[in-house]
Amino acid sequence: MGYFVPDLPPDNPADIVRMPTFERIRYLATHWVDYGFGTAKKTHVGYTVKVLIYAILGITIATVTTGAGAPWGVADWWSEPIVYQKMVIFTVLWEMLGLGASSGPMAFRFSPRVGGHRYWLRSGTLRNPPWPGKVPFTKGGVRTEYDVALYASVILSLVVILVLPGVQSTSMAAVHPEATAGLLNPVLLWPLLVLAVVMGLRDKVTFLAMRAEQYLPAVVFFAALPFTDMIVACKLLMIVIWVGAGVSKFGHHFTKVVPVMMSNAPIMVSKTLKRKLYKNFPNDLRPSPRASGGAHILGTVVEIVAPLIMLFSTNHTITLFAVLLMVAFHITILLTFPVAVPLEWNAMFAFVAAFLFLGFPTWDGYAVSDMSSPWLTAGMIAALCFFPVLGNLRPDLVSFLPSMRQYAGNWASAMWAFAPGAEKKLADKVLMSSPNQVDQLGAAYGYDLAEMLLQKAIAWRAMHTQGPAMLSALSRNLDDIDRYTLREGESMIANLVGWHFGDGHLFNELLLTEIQRRAQFEPGEVVVVWIESQPLHKNYLEYKVIDLGLGVIERGTYTVKDAREPQPWLPDGPIPMNITWTRSSTNESSLTVESR
Repeated sequence: MGYFVPDLPPDNPADIVRMPTFERIRYLATHWVDYGFGTAKKTHVGYTVKVLIYAILGITIATVTTGAGAPWGVADWWSEPIVYQKMVIFTVLWEMLGLGASSGPMAFRFSPRVGGHRYWLRSGTLRNPPWPGKVPFTKGGVRTEYDVALYASVILSLVVILVLPGVQSTSMAAVHPEATAGLLNPVLLWPLLVLAVVMGLRDKVTFLAMRAEQYLPAVVFFAALPFTDMIVACKLLMIVIWVGAGVSKFGHHFTKVVPVMMSNAPIMVSKTLKRKLYKNFPNDLRPSPRASGGAHILGTVVEIVAPLIMLFSTNHTITLFAVLLMVAFHITILLTFPVAVPLEWNAMFAFVAAFLFLGFPTWDGYAVSDMSSPWLTAGMIAALCFFPVLGNLRPDLVSFLPSMRQYAGNWASAMWAFAPGAEKKLADKVLMSSPNQVDQLGAAYGYDLAEMLLQKAIAWRAMHTQGPAMLSALSRNLDDIDRYTLREGESMIANLVGWHFGDGHLFNELLLTEIQRRAQFEPGEVVVVWIESQPLHKNYLEYKVIDLGLGVIERGTYTVKDAREPQPWLPDGPIPMNITWTRSSTNESSLTVESR
């Protein structure tokens, strides 16, 4: 891999683009095994520098504004809980501005490289309320001046909390007298919480972008609980996040994630090792036993067992080992540079693992049993587990983020198919956060190369469990799939709503309705296949095919087994799918809105 030059396929991009769809997928999936996206090393260095800026700036603000010590004096501020509190607030601000996850070229953002605030501070852009038919004053799919003001108010609230010093806490002084910088003022936290919830009811995209499911419970604990309860509650929050993510990785989805992710990791330099993650390169690109074992031992088991040891261990050596394991776990994920690049999130969690579980260990009075009431403990665990349990049983009701399915490979997904000229029509009619990716790349590198790189994203998706189902449904519903331009749903949503994190719930039928209202596509111009996550207790997934000019034209199900067995290029044709409903000529011709 070159530092300045990416690793591209050897053939002419124009020839690759002209290949039939499934021949092109095979060609690009095979290239993926050795090179991933083929990103030049300078891009990874740029992301690394960004994470360092995040960490240095965050620690500097957290220490200087509180008097906890100099940023480089770790021994001075390590015992100050307000540093942890302010790092949480700073991380929320960083993500809300669009500087964290979903930024840069590895998140399909080439020029400009940041969405977020550039989109959410503009009225007239798309928004996606979670329950528009049930929550008053949230209907519609257009961002208004009111939404812009809400978003700006959340940003202002975060800034105020960051710049003001802490206040003294009697509950902390009683058990942790060595801390002198105080804690965040609870009076400042409640407005943030209220504003964030109101903003989220108007637009779930901005709410999820602040990683509310990860950080807002901690802010509630900062505002409402005495010191010991706050520390233990934050530990429980971390455990639910880790264990929930670990449990969600059981099954076949995550097995397919690991080899594809490691093929794209710059730390994985050996082609030989990469190829060993697949059964029989280049003819069989299903995960090898090595990949399956690594996924469920180094991934699933570690993410469940190590956090539980950290929570309950009373032995310093054992706790230290478990903490180091989780720190290494997050640093490894960070260094793989996964799609959507949640690098700051992984850096933050590595920091929190050490700060909470070594800085406030169980043997110093911060065990679960040290909470002030067993009823509080039980209620806290039930509240923290509510959305992960509901989201895994009814994924149609909860985003995969509150469901704690980070990088489990099991999330709502979509693939778009554009007839000739339709993608330009979308860009002309819909106010987006940035131009279509093909235009971003094409202006700099030429349109054939740009198109080839975007088609590599289709090959990437085809190597996961959702890809074969999407391609099968499109093959059946398009008159000629080779006539259409396919686009990965994550790349589409990055432009349309200013942020993405691999969740198809960000562009459900409500959002597609608003797009159709503006663009007025003819039947057959734009077709989207949309797949819901697999419920934990079922062996099948639900899908729907949506023609933006007609509405939903097909619904059905397919089994995970049928989706994980074929090669990405579907050499044996479409996978078996149980079609439960198709649109007849008597159905309405408008796009049906199904609120989520």
